[in-house]
Amino acid sequence: MFWTKKVVVGDAERVLVYRNRRIERVLGPGVHMLRDLRDELTLDQHNIGNSAYAGNDGEALIAGLGERLSEHFVLADIGNDEVGLVLRNGRYAEVLAPGMRRLYWKGLATIDVRALALAEGLEIEREVADGLRQIAQLDRVAAHGAVPTESAGLLFVDGKFVRVLAPGAYAFWNLRKNVAVETVELRVQAMEVSGQELLTRDKVTLRVNLAASVRVASPVAARTKVAKYAEHVYRELQYGLRKAVSSKTLDELLGDKASLDADILASARGACADIGVDVLGVGVKDVILPGEMKDILNAVVQAEKTAQANTIRRREEANATRSLLNTAKLIEDSPVLMRLKELEALEKITEKIDKLTVFGGLEGVMKQLVSLKGHG
Repeated sequence: MFWTKKVVVGDAERVLVYRNRRIERVLGPGVHMLRDLRDELTLDQHNIGNSAYAGNDGEALIAGLGERLSEHFVLADIGNDEVGLVLRNGRYAEVLAPGMRRLYWKGLATIDVRALALAEGLEIEREVADGLRQIAQLDRVAAHGAVPTESAGLLFVDGKFVRVLAPGAYAFWNLRKNVAVETVELRVQAMEVSGQELLTRDKVTLRVNLAASVRVASPVAARTKVAKYAEHVYRELQYGLRKAVSSKTLDELLGDKASLDADILASARGACADIGVDVLGVGVKDVILPGEMKDILNAVVQAEKTAQANTIRRREEANATRSLLNTAKLIEDSPVLMRLKELEALEKITEKIDKLTVFGGLEGVMKQLVSLKGHG
């Protein structure tokens, strides 16, 4: 009849029927005949392939349909302290923020809405985090990351420290609060303090390079008591080096570097203990002098070594002279010893003689009546 309207609805479609701009009913798949005497009906056709209701009048539908809403829709009503997870046919499909309400069509897919309470720590279960990562939603709703071995993670919520995280993977809801995870290295780290221009107690300018090994003992103190703990440790090493060098003369620095290292270590260790950092050791790598001072030191060293050599030479000469004097006194007092010395000298001479002719017997030899004939 002329006052009847025919409406055909497919399997993947739903039609909202408004009479005088107010929701009257929802048409499912099939052929429907609707009475419309005064052209009062308005039909709004929807594709339900993606399940989520795309209209802007969701709240009006909830109020207008009342108990009939559940025949065609799943209502997701998330509390202010909750987060919603929408599963479509058992698979994660969407995340709903706290305080959000949304409608999903029934019919083509099974829709399940889970409301999760936002716990104090805001941590997300591993299974949920993996599901959100698969649908590329984790970055949008969570702060996540991994804490490496030999490191500590620090969890901050709205700028306030909450707890220390052991090595592992973590994810935290980042919807109504600002969540951040920072990682602090716990292994021993090397630190270099290079090119420091310093003045010794005797007003000598030199440049020093220092190496140190440090380790974070308390990650909470290192992160919360100073803005950047590495810069703080670097400055304390500088101060300790300057203080130690300025208290010593150049000779003391060059003669006892171990004492210099110990003074720097004691100063830096005491200053860094309050921020949770252990200074394990320090060592002065290089002490670089200006060119003119280097020449002066070389000249001093050369003079000292020359003086030492002269002293040794004079001592040996005196010892040799003293030995000769003692031998001469013994020979003077003993004719037999004199004769033995003469024979010893003759023996040394004859070692190099090829032919020996003796006249006058041994007595002649001793009286130097000896004719020696060497090689050709």
